[in-house]
Amino acid sequence: MVESSIRVSNSQPRQEDSVHPPFLPFNRMISVELCNEQSALPVDAALTRRAVAVVLTGESVRSATISVAVVDDPTMRELNRRYLNHDYNTDVLSFLLEESDRQLDGEIIVSAETAVMRAEEFAWSAGDELLLYVIHGTLHLTGYNDHSAAERGHMRRKEMQYLKELGLDPERADPCGESRWAADDPEIPSNQKEG
Repeated sequence: MVESSIRVSNSQPRQEDSVHPPFLPFNRMISVELCNEQSALPVDAALTRRAVAVVLTGESVRSATISVAVVDDPTMRELNRRYLNHDYNTDVLSFLLEESDRQLDGEIIVSAETAVMRAEEFAWSAGDELLLYVIHGTLHLTGYNDHSAAERGHMRRKEMQYLKELGLDPERADPCGESRWAADDPEIPSNQKEG
């Protein structure tokens, strides 16, 4: 089911755009469509759209059309197998469809069931975990990678930044005392990682 799409544009405000984030500069247009095809977790559509807009704005994207699909694990596994030849579940997939100086178009697919399963491990809600996946996927669309420890560390710092901008406390520790946010960060000595 496709939930209503919002078009965020401050240059020509329309009545249906009244939910747009007030932080967008006048020369930006960001459209986010949300498709919720799972029943494991209620999805906060407005917050999901806002998260995409916050990341894109923070990464200086001026115009974008992004679709976000929230799916179950079997669907995620099938998509991961079909498009990446990985026959296992994953939390998020992102596909850059078009990128130019003028426009960024992409798709983000997140697994609600994985969010429900992993949330307890990191001592926060499944909704917060799902929002992290949306932010992570949006960062991939803007050019971030997480193949090396240095890249993962940089991406984790960006995830923290955007979660904080959305009013969340991302510096929660898991039950083992390891910080999810510092675990892959080579710039933080192991004896200084939060626990």
